[in-house]
Amino acid sequence: MLPSLRALPHRLVVRLQRGVPHRVDVAVTVFFSALLIWLFAAVNLFYYPQVHEPAQADAIVVLAGAAAERLPVGRELAAEGYAPELVLSSTDTRGNLITDLYCDYTAGDTVSEDPASAAVTCFFPEPMTTRGEARTIARLAADNGWDNLIVVTSRYHLLRSETNISQCTTANLTMVPSDPELSPGQWLGRFTEETGGLAAAVLRPTCASRI
Repeated sequence: MLPSLRALPHRLVVRLQRGVPHRVDVAVTVFFSALLIWLFAAVNLFYYPQVHEPAQADAIVVLAGAAAERLPVGRELAAEGYAPELVLSSTDTRGNLITDLYCDYTAGDTVSEDPASAAVTCFFPEPMTTRGEARTIARLAADNGWDNLIVVTSRYHLLRSETNISQCTTANLTMVPSDPELSPGQWLGRFTEETGGLAAAVLRPTCASRI
């Protein structure tokens, strides 16, 4: 009895050496294969999203967040005469500080002293998410008769925001990216966040019907 008990740990080690490594190898291979496939898809969807050249529109909408990179793009498009309205999402949050200050001082004014320049309009999305912005933008488009919109947001955010907004409005959307300066680790974090947000937009549409 005692010799057989002493031999038990040895038999367990031998069994583990024979059986577990193969299964672990398969699991590790599957995991890293799935990870590489996701990373490839994320790079193409969020780092190299499909973009179009801006065209004449009824309004230029700048989404909240990363204001230091997004607002200048929207202002430049407005100054170049792409639309008579510059519409800014204001949230009173740290990441949107520049846009919020711009709204405090310029809402109702124009981008420049030129009377033909775009008028500035600001809105507070409820809730303060991309989904909340999409619903508010749809209502603004319907109330103002806007059929064509230029939407400015960070490159990684283009696909998710376009998906959300297009679920709420019949207006034609032209998505224009701003380019963030992110480290590889930050890009990986954005890929993860955008994957979850895009999945939620597909599985749970922002609006039951378009306005």
